[in-house]
Amino acid sequence: MTRLVLRGLATTVAILLAAGALVWALMLLAPVDPARQILLSQGDPAPTPAEVDATRHALGLDDGYLVQYGRWLTAAAHGDFGISWRTGDPVAAELAERLPPTIRLTLVALLFAVVLAVALAVPGVGNPGGGTDLAARGLVFGGSAVPSFALGVVLLEFVVVGAGIGRVVADGSWSGALLPAIPLAVGIGAEWARVLRGGLRDALDAPHADTARARGSGRLRLLLLHGFPHTAAPFLTVAAMSTGGLLAGAAVIETLFTWPGVGRLLITSIDAGDLPVVQAIVLLGVIAYLAADLAARLLAAAVDPRLRSRTR
Repeated sequence: MTRLVLRGLATTVAILLAAGALVWALMLLAPVDPARQILLSQGDPAPTPAEVDATRHALGLDDGYLVQYGRWLTAAAHGDFGISWRTGDPVAAELAERLPPTIRLTLVALLFAVVLAVALAVPGVGNPGGGTDLAARGLVFGGSAVPSFALGVVLLEFVVVGAGIGRVVADGSWSGALLPAIPLAVGIGAEWARVLRGGLRDALDAPHADTARARGSGRLRLLLLHGFPHTAAPFLTVAAMSTGGLLAGAAVIETLFTWPGVGRLLITSIDAGDLPVVQAIVLLGVIAYLAADLAARLLAAAVDPRLRSRTR
């Protein structure tokens, strides 16, 4: 297990360094002068060439690329992502303000997705091809096919505006996360249900499950002791990818529901050409994916001893 942890950490760090280089390289493609853009955000309507040169020198933009990248990487490792070109505020402060609502929305959506996945996957496992199984599979395919933004528009139109439930302008609270979490959870829960159902079917059709039945094990015991542990690895892998995406900010849903999170900040920053904020959010997304993937692999190895033995 220790070797698995060390290998996972080494892989995570290597990927993070490579991704950090690509994220920093976005600055080289910026269509505007960063120094001039910062002066404009600070209220200087017409920066002089001398002011721009002084700002470039103060920011170290006249140093070599390797020096600039090393300085940016060191600062990013300490949580300093520079100054927003749009507001003139530290990027870290903007992320600190927007990240908690995104985390709340993510946790609520994941809870809904888990409940939905189990509700759609388990009932038809014991009777494949039956009415319950066919109905659950139909809901799975429907949930996978419906775009999250389309479901979000329906909720806004008929639930928020029509029925007066919820708020048009979200406040980022736990209660306010219930409606925006639904369109996020439906697609994720449907995908999880497909993986979970397949894994449970394979586990319950295996010879060791037949042996357990012969010894008198009931359906619930089979699911808990044989079904769920068997499907833990693929399920946790799929769940990790979904979690990383939500933590990076569900941009469309957050914008649709005016949710004050990271995803909405990303859309605003792209529209404004605020590259430091875009860089920070992209890097945050990479970190979220890598952290979720590492956690999923460790949890899967803890559940399935076969995965631990492969690292010895």
